[in-house]
Amino acid sequence: MNAVLAPGLYIVATPIGNLGDLSPRAAEILRNADLVAVEDSRVTAGLLRHIGTKRPMTPYHDHNAESVRPGLIARMASEAVALVSDAGTPLISDPGYKLVRDARAAGHLVVTIPGPCAGVAALTLAGLPTDRFFFLGFLPAKQQARAEAIAEVASVRATLVFYESGPRLVAALAALAQGLGDREAAVAREITKKFEECVTGSLSELAARYADAPPKGEIVIVVGPPGEAPAASAADADAALAEALTRLPASKAAGEVAKRLGLDRRTLYARALELK
Repeated sequence: MNAVLAPGLYIVATPIGNLGDLSPRAAEILRNADLVAVEDSRVTAGLLRHIGTKRPMTPYHDHNAESVRPGLIARMASEAVALVSDAGTPLISDPGYKLVRDARAAGHLVVTIPGPCAGVAALTLAGLPTDRFFFLGFLPAKQQARAEAIAEVASVRATLVFYESGPRLVAALAALAQGLGDREAAVAREITKKFEECVTGSLSELAARYADAPPKGEIVIVVGPPGEAPAASAADADAALAEALTRLPASKAAGEVAKRLGLDRRTLYARALELK
């Protein structure tokens, strides 16, 4: 058993580019963990060298998670197991949540060591509303599946956050413009690195900007929420009232329609009496 860390699972956020963003607490956990579960041992080995340590590592990723997870859970009974991704916060757009779920089910200690997250960092750079945001990870690669995924969130009244790669960026921006309308957006790349960049504009403008020179590396697309829905018309109100009056008395019908369409209840009640 490790002399410093209690047995269990330690979820450790790692830098998304600038190694200086590794927190002192995260470094201490990594130095003292009995085992580090990693996405790519070459990437994590470099991080461990940066903090002057070597630790046993085992791969844990999409392709081996189901077979590896039971062994990791068993080891948590007597050892401190740290979970890291190649960059950023584990569980964000990766399969780590099942490891947390099973560790909790087994009664093991689960501790999080928060830190960098590309999606949140991009939100702070984009200058778009942050009071409500919806993280969607990577869009599907195939055109039809991508269009369907975008259609599912077109009416969500929140800023949307996507991860994307350089070669797929232009196609993703064009698909977003087609499926969401030409909303304000931002493309953030090289976050925390020397050439950090966040370019803002409409989705079509951004697609045109990168059409001839797709950028390299991991990218975050941030898309602003839809504009305010147009106010309901008198015809909309009458149609909604007529339907509601088939089920409800005038006062309740007016209240239901007022709530649904954002209209004045008293005016709707008067109109409901006329329609009856």
